[in-house]
Amino acid sequence: MENWKRALLLNSARLLRRTWFFKADFLVKRQTRFPEVPPQNAHELILVEDSGVRKWACFQCPGGCGKAISLSLNPHQRPRWGITTDFWQRPSLSPSVHQKNSCGCHFWVKRGQVQWCKDGRSERRINPAETGAS
Repeated sequence: MENWKRALLLNSARLLRRTWFFKADFLVKRQTRFPEVPPQNAHELILVEDSGVRKWACFQCPGGCGKAISLSLNPHQRPRWGITTDFWQRPSLSPSVHQKNSCGCHFWVKRGQVQWCKDGRSERRINPAETGAS
């Protein structure tokens, strides 16, 4: 998909999310380099890809600790994750993400929404209004 079309879709999805017609905890933003600083927008998943090769998925932990999560998409490395995006640039990740730090969050990302596992911490979920993120 051409960059201007992808940008138009992403901006349309952000606008719809503000009006609550569209539910997504994360939307994909593509770039060719690994982010030098962690994503500042709590609802942005940065997909690092170069020449059609997907390398990393980077985002803030949705559990409230604010830690940067960087998941390898390299099929030759372990652990590794897979990512798909839909028309609206909502990501789906597999397998689940399980933070082993003090946060301890365990969740899936499906169609841009965080789905908490039974041992996850959904009560600590980030509220978009608290972060000022759009």
